[in-house]
Amino acid sequence: MRNFKESHDGVIVVAMLCSVLCWVWARQIWKKHIRRSVLPTNWPVVGMLPGLLQNAGRIHNYLTEFLRQCGGTFEFKGPWFANMDMLMTCDPANVNHILCRNFDNYPKGPGFRKIFHVLGDGMINVDSELWELHRKTTPPLMNHANFRNSLERNVWQKMENGLFPVLDHYAQQGTHIDLQEIFKKMSLDISCQQFLDKDPGSLCVDPTSDHPILKAIRDGGNAILYRHILPERCWKLQKYYGIDREKKLTQADRTFDDFIYPIIEERTEQLNNKTQQQPHDSSGMLTSHIETHRGKSMQFLRDTFTTFILAGVDTTASALTWFFLLLGQNPQVEVKILHDILQLKQDKKVFKVEECQKLTYLHAAFCESLRLFPPVPLNHKTPMEKDILPSGHVVTPKTKIIMPFYSMGRMDTVWGEDCMEFKPERWISPDGGIKRQPSYKFPAFNAGPRTCIGRDMTFTMVKMIAATIICHYQFQLVEPHYSEVLITESILLEKKHGLKVKFIKRK
Repeated sequence: MRNFKESHDGVIVVAMLCSVLCWVWARQIWKKHIRRSVLPTNWPVVGMLPGLLQNAGRIHNYLTEFLRQCGGTFEFKGPWFANMDMLMTCDPANVNHILCRNFDNYPKGPGFRKIFHVLGDGMINVDSELWELHRKTTPPLMNHANFRNSLERNVWQKMENGLFPVLDHYAQQGTHIDLQEIFKKMSLDISCQQFLDKDPGSLCVDPTSDHPILKAIRDGGNAILYRHILPERCWKLQKYYGIDREKKLTQADRTFDDFIYPIIEERTEQLNNKTQQQPHDSSGMLTSHIETHRGKSMQFLRDTFTTFILAGVDTTASALTWFFLLLGQNPQVEVKILHDILQLKQDKKVFKVEECQKLTYLHAAFCESLRLFPPVPLNHKTPMEKDILPSGHVVTPKTKIIMPFYSMGRMDTVWGEDCMEFKPERWISPDGGIKRQPSYKFPAFNAGPRTCIGRDMTFTMVKMIAATIICHYQFQLVEPHYSEVLITESILLEKKHGLKVKFIKRK
């Protein structure tokens, strides 16, 4: 009996030791797995939502990490009760299929209109007849010589009367400035002047001044991003009770109304009475749209111009902000751009469009900046009918497809092993011109029939502004070093905490 007990105790000890060793071994394997894998865990009931919410503050970099690990396409499983399953893909073949080759099967749809309801019947938000109506009206006006000439004039005047006084003031003071906010105010003033014939005058020396529209754009972008992530029931509940981000989005919607409606009403009244105190160019955007859409409601015009302003303000400011951040981190690129500028022997204070077209390396540097930091970092689609993507994934009308353009620019399978480096040279062709890339590989301006119609306007603005600043000022980044670039929680790609810079006038 004693021998049996001793034997039994020995078995228990051995079993306990084995259990401890197995636990230690499993823990080590789990730690290695965690270090090796960034893919979100698919938990019972809640799916992968906890991992997504845990990384909500760095959502774009988080998506990039696991898309790189799984080859560019990933099936995200949401809570079983939330209808939140998503297919995330930055595979160029899939993007080409969705945005170009099978375009008709991927309209904006009611889901997109719900998320972007603030844009109403604006061009970005609609399909079919309304979209065709916008395409017949807006692109011809934006391609008109009068539009291009007025854009050049508006940019020139805003730099002369707004940007230079601000930069000169801070250069004399020797203090830093938030360049991202400067670019936002400048883009707002130029866009409003270009589309509404109204300069809000937000760009001034006072750093505390903030136009209500800029706050509305910030709050709206944050809420719209979370509408992509959260279950529809959650954000609709927030909207119903008027809390959190949805409350701010409702207030932003009201701000757009309060700003744009009076301008449209005033111009409409002037056109109806034919008693304008100042003549307005009949080819101007505001006048042309009012006269073209006589049968449309005031709401339609409001939605149209809200879309123009939103598309023109933060996208341009974002492009300029990330460009100057990369330039500050890569001074050798600035040296090459400055060399090309000096070769032009430009005596005037502001660069014109024709002169900027000769700055090939500047154009290449902007393309490279847009590759790494596209102002609109993701697109959202849902198929009308069941489809099979080139990657082999099956999508249905219940599938929400997210295309993270930010992640695509960081895929070594798309851009090579040096994809994380800022190299404008990758855009220079052997003959010294700009190397063209297909839009589905470089979707900074979207791709296919819905390619951004403001592409040329954006390049005109950013090159004129950047060339003029680089020609007249030296600048130095003044900000702490982070292990990764911090990005705000917004549908538009903004730098968190702004871009702090010190300027010195060149002699």
